[in-house]
Amino acid sequence: MKQKETLVNIQLNDLKNKIELSDVVIDEMGNEHISTSIDTPMRNDAFVLTDAEKIVAIEKHFESIMNILGLDLTDDSLRGTPKRVAKMYVQEFFSGLNPANKPKATMFENKYGYKEMLVEKNISFYTTCEHHFVPFAGKAHVAYINNGQVIGLSKLNRIVQYFAKRPQVQERLTIQIGKELQSVLNSDDVAVILEAKHLCVASRGIKDDTSTTVTAFYGGAFNNEEKKTEFFKYVDFTLSM
Repeated sequence: MKQKETLVNIQLNDLKNKIELSDVVIDEMGNEHISTSIDTPMRNDAFVLTDAEKIVAIEKHFESIMNILGLDLTDDSLRGTPKRVAKMYVQEFFSGLNPANKPKATMFENKYGYKEMLVEKNISFYTTCEHHFVPFAGKAHVAYINNGQVIGLSKLNRIVQYFAKRPQVQERLTIQIGKELQSVLNSDDVAVILEAKHLCVASRGIKDDTSTTVTAFYGGAFNNEEKKTEFFKYVDFTLSM
């Protein structure tokens, strides 16, 4: 073999190794649920297109995916699927990406002098794993100690749902809910526990259908073990789905 041909083969083999290593790293990040930022990664031009324009564009792309898979889009059952999926993505599953959909917090003066923690538990949430775009779902338990003002109970649920309606990893979702509550309540004394079942774990990869994942956020007074224990008691922290 000539020297030039040997060099070319070495370069091609190096390139092949790099590609294979890249695939391994990508799969490993997905399987281990690696997150790169507390903020949801968004491009600066994320909202140049209107929701209606996004639906039209996604419909075309999803139709292409279905065609590549070999599905017959002339079938009555499949004909409307690309549009249904596009509308579901923009208007439902990922509506929390748009700041315009952020819930406005309604605050009230604490006229009755309530000084203990308030706990809202068993808030159901459904979100989407950003690594495989399949659902993970579970319960959120949130608590806070007011700083002179209290929040409408429904807003606690709405804040959880807003951050769930976007591609997520559970750790980031937990932190985003906790920090948003601290900001809205003007109080560090916030706690959040999330317990969820991940379909990317249950239906693919390791295929474990029984495990759940628990994440937590503790701020201010909830870093005190006594307050944590009280919170655990309220939410029955044997946490079962």
